[in-house]
Amino acid sequence: METPLLNGAAEEGHGGGDGDYPPLRSWREVRSMVWTETVKLWRVAGPLAFQILCQFGTNSMTSVFVGHIGNLELSAVSISLSVIGTFSFGFMLGMGSALETLCGQAFGAGQVQLLGVYLQRSWIILLVTCVILLPIYIFTTPILKALGQEDEIADLAGQFTIETIPQLFSLAIIFPTQKFLQAQSKVNVQATIAFVALILHIGMLVVFIFVFGWGTTGAAIAYDISNWMIAVSQVVYAIGWCKEGWTGLTWSAFREIWAFVRLSLASAVMLCLEIWYFMIIILLTGHLQNAVIAVGSLSICMNFNGWEAMLFIGMNAAVSIRVSNELGYGHPRAAKYSVYVAVSQSLLIGILCMVVVLLARDYIAFIFTSNKEMQEAVSHLAYLLGVTMLLNSMQPVISGVAVGGGWQALVAYINLACYYILGVPLGYLLGYKAKLGVQVNFSLHGTSSTKNC
Repeated sequence: METPLLNGAAEEGHGGGDGDYPPLRSWREVRSMVWTETVKLWRVAGPLAFQILCQFGTNSMTSVFVGHIGNLELSAVSISLSVIGTFSFGFMLGMGSALETLCGQAFGAGQVQLLGVYLQRSWIILLVTCVILLPIYIFTTPILKALGQEDEIADLAGQFTIETIPQLFSLAIIFPTQKFLQAQSKVNVQATIAFVALILHIGMLVVFIFVFGWGTTGAAIAYDISNWMIAVSQVVYAIGWCKEGWTGLTWSAFREIWAFVRLSLASAVMLCLEIWYFMIIILLTGHLQNAVIAVGSLSICMNFNGWEAMLFIGMNAAVSIRVSNELGYGHPRAAKYSVYVAVSQSLLIGILCMVVVLLARDYIAFIFTSNKEMQEAVSHLAYLLGVTMLLNSMQPVISGVAVGGGWQALVAYINLACYYILGVPLGYLLGYKAKLGVQVNFSLHGTSSTKNC
């Protein structure tokens, strides 16, 4: 790389205002630190969480509208978004997350001119990655059938997946540009873009599905357009209004690209081992009896779990920015205190989410479906959903710390052990051999996720 960012430090106080925190010696100093860090964290995490919630809302609203077409359509689109979409989303987000480490520490160290080079380098890598992932989209139907999914679900899911190929390529632009802007704390514009895209997405879903009668194809078209609106808007802002970070196209983006690929792959493996666990849970559920109801009810619960997860991904990005910037400034104590504050506050949010879900357990499925059998199945899973929300509250924040510090490989090993050596085999044994069904698969998602802590 052009500069040793992972271990380098800027001069004391460079870009850091008052410098690092002094050692805390009284409760008054602790309270002052907590308030200061809370303001710094949520100044970034608030808009980021809102932006990510809006972006996730395009997925969620797609499932909501399709669910009112029929149970088969809901299950097929859920399989597409939760299996194929999650597979590519996780890998692309992970590859793009290398910029959180590099851009964050470059910005903290005052190396702002490198941000545009890193951005272009990540675009190149992720576009190539899209081409590599393309066969999975094209052959979704035979892949799902080979994995044991019912033919009618696999056929419709394969059709929907092929129609969302344009959305795949939009991710190659969205994720690097997001990290480029996040490193500079330019998060309010991202939130605005995501909110406008979500509103327009809902409008397109209404028109394409209920006015034009295009069914799942209309949902796929709206999904593609919404994501490309986000991609184009972010690039226009990055090029037009970030003059310090963006200095124009450069051949430097092609230099030392393999070193960048290695860090990107480490980030991708760390994140994918976690996100792909969702995919395996859905696939295992598709083998249960009454697969349409099993997959649909689990997908609705995981959709709600996903809303909470998007909030914590916002905190993940915020704490990653805080840690990487403070390490770039040369302020290790500030980086440590920011972690303490973020983890404790995420736990409190997890407790609140659990309480809300338990109180509303009999009503949460109404948004997605009017089918009584599906609603009852979701109500039975709601207890596990609430516990899972609590258990998942801290893990994304810990992952953000790892990204900020450049420790992706260590977390990848932890995720491998918790999710795949423990979680998947145990889920198979309890769900199928012990005949405990979908409840076991869902609960194991929560218990495995906490192991990172």
